[in-house]
Amino acid sequence: MKSSFSHFSAAALVVFSSAATAEFSRNYIAIVGSSTLQPLSAAVAEQIAKSKKVKPPKIESTGTNGGFTLFCEGEGSAYPDIVNAARPMHQRELDNCRNAGVNDVVEIKVGYGGPVLVQASKATPLSLSRHDLYLALAEQLPDPSCAPGCEKLINNPNQRWKQINPTLPDTPIEVMGPPASSGLSEALAEAVLETGCDSVPWLAAHKARNDGVYKKACHSIRKDAAYTEETGETVLSRIGSEPDRLGIVSFANFSGGRSGLRSVAVEGVAPDDDSLASRRYPLTTPVLFYVKRAHADSIPGLKTYLTEFTGDKAWGAKGYLAKKGLVPMPAGERETYTRIARDLTVMTAAGQAPAPAIVAEAKPEPAPKPQSTKKHGKHK
Repeated sequence: MKSSFSHFSAAALVVFSSAATAEFSRNYIAIVGSSTLQPLSAAVAEQIAKSKKVKPPKIESTGTNGGFTLFCEGEGSAYPDIVNAARPMHQRELDNCRNAGVNDVVEIKVGYGGPVLVQASKATPLSLSRHDLYLALAEQLPDPSCAPGCEKLINNPNQRWKQINPTLPDTPIEVMGPPASSGLSEALAEAVLETGCDSVPWLAAHKARNDGVYKKACHSIRKDAAYTEETGETVLSRIGSEPDRLGIVSFANFSGGRSGLRSVAVEGVAPDDDSLASRRYPLTTPVLFYVKRAHADSIPGLKTYLTEFTGDKAWGAKGYLAKKGLVPMPAGERETYTRIARDLTVMTAAGQAPAPAIVAEAKPEPAPKPQSTKKHGKHK
């Protein structure tokens, strides 16, 4: 389902720039953001539309980064109600929301996902570490010839896997992965590139100072022939016939496996439901969506959507979203975010974990009354 939301933001600058308060005239839910969550949102939308009481939500895959931009531009019918995200919202994005008058943002984690490395089954098997991937994918690396104290980066010189690690095959580094505008790319940067940068003292020092140098150096994937930007489905369709290439897709894309392909272990852990749910897989990331509290009472069906999505028949261990590639959260986390969705609890800061749900303890059964020890007389 596609909406025309991408042009609403431009129109909104004209129509709503002088509005003192948000205006609501739309009678359907508008969702933007990550393509990773699009199948999940579509499944929930289909369920709530069956009642005929709620119009089908309109869902536009804009990517996580583009979705946050649209979501944070304002409140009212000209702006989305929900943004799907393949990674958590950053504080700067929450600040952008607030600066535009979007003050009451609710964060709802729905499960786990993350980048998955895939290769052709007939290719030489790879097993990689995050540091291997950093040396293969970073646009720039610290200059190894630099004297101590030097803070110099050079363009990534690595062209073959064996240059990175002598135990790896002597084959070209050829990777197809998500575009820079996607949330999956940013999740990859945070899980892989930051790990490599944090091992370099002077880059780690810039991270602590938050002066912009770290982000520029540690969130940029190489742009030469070693890395090609492609959508998940394109990656999966091509990797099987290109055994020298490595693909990067979302776990939801690869869930259930694909004929002729296999996943690549990272630090000895293969991606599967168990390793993601337990967060043992090193590239695990949360899957989330964000909703505007101010829209909840004004957009028909929005509360129904939240209730449906956060019900066990949808996101539970045996729910229908698991069949769409969602890795469900443990029961305790689901209870916490069900409460947040029900109460529309506003997030106070990015990256701040919500208080866990308090699950009422079962009342102990009353102790059985002691049996009488009085002896009964014999009947005559």
